[in-house]
Amino acid sequence: MAQIETDYLVVGAGASGMAFADTLVANSDADVVLVDRRHRPGGHWVDDYGFVRLHQPSALYGVDSRPLGNDRIDTSGPNAGFYERATGAELCDYYTRVLDEQLMATGRVRFFGMCDYAGGAAGSHRFVSRVTGRTSTVRVRRKLVDATYIQTTTPAHHTPAFSVDPGARVVTPNALVEGNHAGSGYTVLGAGKTSMDTCCWLIDNGVDPEDIRWIRPRDVWTMDRGAVQPLELVGSIVNVFAAWTDAAVEATDPTDFVRRLEGCGSLIRLDPDVEPEIFRGAILSADERTALRSISNVVRLGHVLRIGTDEIELERGSIPTDREQIHVDCTAPGLGMPPERPIFEPDRIIIQRVQFGLDVFSPAMIGLVEATRDDDDEKNRLCPPVPAFGATTEFARDFTRAFLVSQRSRLAWMAEPDLDQWLNATRLGFFRGIAEHLTDPEDQANLMSMMQNTGPALENLDRIVAAEMAEA
Repeated sequence: MAQIETDYLVVGAGASGMAFADTLVANSDADVVLVDRRHRPGGHWVDDYGFVRLHQPSALYGVDSRPLGNDRIDTSGPNAGFYERATGAELCDYYTRVLDEQLMATGRVRFFGMCDYAGGAAGSHRFVSRVTGRTSTVRVRRKLVDATYIQTTTPAHHTPAFSVDPGARVVTPNALVEGNHAGSGYTVLGAGKTSMDTCCWLIDNGVDPEDIRWIRPRDVWTMDRGAVQPLELVGSIVNVFAAWTDAAVEATDPTDFVRRLEGCGSLIRLDPDVEPEIFRGAILSADERTALRSISNVVRLGHVLRIGTDEIELERGSIPTDREQIHVDCTAPGLGMPPERPIFEPDRIIIQRVQFGLDVFSPAMIGLVEATRDDDDEKNRLCPPVPAFGATTEFARDFTRAFLVSQRSRLAWMAEPDLDQWLNATRLGFFRGIAEHLTDPEDQANLMSMMQNTGPALENLDRIVAAEMAEA
């Protein structure tokens, strides 16, 4: 049995684990061991479908120490006018380079791929090789870091919740790029980002929208890609946050807050006539929304229960199908939304979101706080987890709570000189280079408005959230 010793054992070398380790190592002399069940770093990007790409700009993704892409605004194609968005293949290559050229190059980071974490406590942990079956014991001087708590489930490794009759054609999005799947039409199952990517890919590859049927158990809110652009286009983000702050000042309850965000164009319905119930992080361009809205055959009869050769059974009815229909399973939940818990515990760190909408910023900030603070109570004060809201039944309430926690945390960081300095410089944050890029007088006025209204906005949200929670 191999014996290993380290300061931090990080379980999961996906986007979260890599962002945490990168910032921790850059701001301390810590030794880190990374363990992952995959053969290379990158997490779910290693397993994802061939046409997957970021919904957000590459300029806001990855790790703090290494740019992703060239911070370039695309001038042609479907992403024209927006900052480049990395493909899945580009992300896998990026994380391999981060590991080899940034982390392992320090001499303080070791990576063990194809290994499963096997548990442990009190500073003694184990992992098992998926290749040899051999167990390694790790003595952890500081903490275990669980970077899998918010687990991303991809279509390739998802077990459907519905049954499939022999002879029915059901594929994952991964399979679409692997061979000839021409049939009588396509039925896309699911309402999240994967289903949207799949529908857009089918249309881009010549499938008539009339030949696509989209089963959406619940409709989702989306955001506009033009509203979340950094650097030279950072005015778009400032305008969004100014509008959100104005809405927070005036809102009378969580539902009213969401309505106001819809009114200013921050939250957008996929179907203008259907009230969304959830938000799964989809960021779409106007062209993508137009393409998705061209699919008129949308089925809203709940979740799929069974796919047969002649019918599909759903929670609230059934619809016909046939043996030649291609059913594309996009029902994997994607990014997990477990209940929040304290991030810093005596012997471990549980990576969670600490900022709304910035999934890799969050583990990086946690890594910085771990590297620069000693007391767990103080660390938890600076990094309270953002409540899950994407798939909850009380969307408006939990969405409002998430925004409130995010904004309160940002104020706490701004009050700490070292965290504020990092906040303004990190490539993973919305406002990097804002002083340099925010030159339009209207954008500057919106920034001042946002700053002036933040206090009243949080006071009002505190009040309406407390009232909502008291009634729950």
